[in-house]
Parts: sequence; structure tokens; C-alpha cells
Amino acid sequence: MYSSCGKIEIARRVFDLVPIFIRDVVSWNSMISGYLQCDCSAEALKVFGNLLGDNCVRFDEVTLINALTASGRMGFLDLGKELHGLIIVNRFVLDVFLGSSLIDMYAKCGKMEDARKVFDKIPDRNLVCWTSMTVGYARLDMFKEGIELFREMQLAEVVADAALVASVISACGHLGALDQGRWVHAYCERNGIDMNLSVRNALIDMYSKCGEVEKARQIFNEMMEMSSDVKPNEAMPVQPDVVTWRSLLFACRSHGNIELAELATNKIEELEPRKSEAQILLSHVYASASRWGDVNRVRKCMARQKIQKKPGCSFVEINGLVHEFFAEAESLSQMDVLYETNMQIHNILRSEGFDSDFLGHQ
Repeated sequence: MYSSCGKIEIARRVFDLVPIFIRDVVSWNSMISGYLQCDCSAEALKVFGNLLGDNCVRFDEVTLINALTASGRMGFLDLGKELHGLIIVNRFVLDVFLGSSLIDMYAKCGKMEDARKVFDKIPDRNLVCWTSMTVGYARLDMFKEGIELFREMQLAEVVADAALVASVISACGHLGALDQGRWVHAYCERNGIDMNLSVRNALIDMYSKCGEVEKARQIFNEMMEMSSDVKPNEAMPVQPDVVTWRSLLFACRSHGNIELAELATNKIEELEPRKSEAQILLSHVYASASRWGDVNRVRKCMARQKIQKKPGCSFVEINGLVHEFFAEAESLSQMDVLYETNMQIHNILRSEGFDSDFLGHQ
């Protein structure tokens, strides 16, 4: 009760007043869950560690689910793997609750291959399992995999909810997959899915990125989100997420605002510590201002943290299928045909009189 009301300190005092020999697994789970509700993952894991040291009480599935949730939030992959081992050694059934918690932990730690292995072993997957995987793919910019998983879900005849379709629509926008984005939009209307703010924002973003600005504006107007009486100021009503900070960082690069760029980078790294985009963008801001010492400092910091820049990637949608191309990659089975076609286009342009400088930029 105290935890649910946000009074976690009082909850802890009550917990400490209960004699150790009286506490049962429900007592421990309530305290761990209470810390999670109050976004105190580190304290939740400390209590879990104390439980493991208490030989009088044996943990259960709920204990492990809470510990996995805390590990995922903290990015503690090694601890998450140990918890996975406890599930196997103690022969707990990998149901949808334990399974989705494992998937979420691996996804938040950037290990989607391990998350997929768990996903494939769950016998009766529910919507939570599908959503955990899809959101995990989206979080790591694995948009194509997220859309492919959504197709698998259709074959399994599982109906999506608003959270899942918002993630899939966002993936379509990042890939420029307009046809698939339209299909998901129609899917929402056919299945009566709640067109909440997250879904509508994702639709606006998807249609805008795919060049359908009028459609995006139509959805925006239907939302009646802002009236002419509302004047923008400096106080956002919600905490800015990583997309907001990244947008601000892009703007800083355009306007050369180094101080604000450094602030935005720090905020992005707090929210996404394992991604390289923020530091790369910051180095571009420094380079634009000819601050080469700072550029080298950022690159050395990336090297120390073993952060690597991802290769450039382009997507094209053909007949409803998304094809991806990575810079300097030669693994595509039709690469020879692509090179040959490119040379043919090159020769045609040359025969039409385009000069070598124009061709050199193609």
C-alpha cells in the first residue's frame, strides 16, 4: 500500500520491522516490486541480493520477474544472464510472464539474438511477448526485423494493441516503407485498435518521412492537439524523451550551438548509453566550429568505450518488400547485377553528354 502511494521509505521501515523468521516470499516480493514501482531499480536489486542470502525463504517466479525487470532497466546483462541460469537450474516453466521478462531484459541490454532465442522457446506466446520483441527491435534500430516479426504475428492470428502498432508504424517510417505503413494504418481501423496519442504521433511521423505530408497534416488536424490560443513557451508538460533530445542535437548542429549540443548529448547518453549517434553528431558540431581538439577528444572517448560507428544503410521498398543496403557491403546475392546495372546507367548518362564531374558525384 505504501509503495503504491509512492511512500517507499515508509514501506521499507514496515518491511524492516517484520522479523526475519516471519518474512515469507510475498514480503520480499512486495518490497522488491515497491522499489520498481518507484523507479528505484538499484535498491530493488539490493533487496533481491538480501533475499538470496536468507536461507529461510526460497525465491519464486515473481521474484525473478522483478529482478529481471530491474536488471534490464539498469543494463546489467551479466546479472540478467545469471537470473536466466537460475530459471533453468530451478526448472521454472518458461511461461509468458518469465519469457517476456527475459526478452525485455535482453532487449534493453542490446542482445536481440538472445531475446529471439527465448522468444522462440515460449510455447504459447501472448501479446506481451510479441510486443517485447517488436519494441526491442525498434529500440535498437532493427526496423526491418520488427516489421518481419509483425508479419509473423499476423500468421499466428494474434491481434496487436496500440503500443505494438505504434512501434511498427514508427519502423515503417524509418524505412520509408509507405505501403506497409498504410497497411498497418488500415489494420488499426479494421481491428478497432485504440488510435491513441502514441499511434497518431507515429502515423504523423511515418507519413511525413515517406513524403505524404498532406496525410500527416490531416491526422494532425484531426487530433486538435493545439489551438490558436496556445502560445509555445520554455515549459514542456512532460519529460523529454531521447527523440526530443536527438532532434534538439540536430538543430544545434545546424545553428552551431555548442553548449546546448553538449547538454543534449549528455541527456541522450543517459537514456541510450550503448549507442554512438549522439557522440558522432557532437563531433560534427565541433567540426563545424573548427574545434578539432574537441573532435579528437570525442573520437578517443568513443575508442576507449569501444563504441563503433554503424555503417551507412539505405532502404528501398519494392512491391511491399524492404531491401537494405550497407556501405561497402558485398554480401547481397544480386550485387553483381546491381553493379552491372549501375555501369549501364553510367554509360547512358555519358552518351547523353553529362560531364565527368556530374558523373563523379553519382
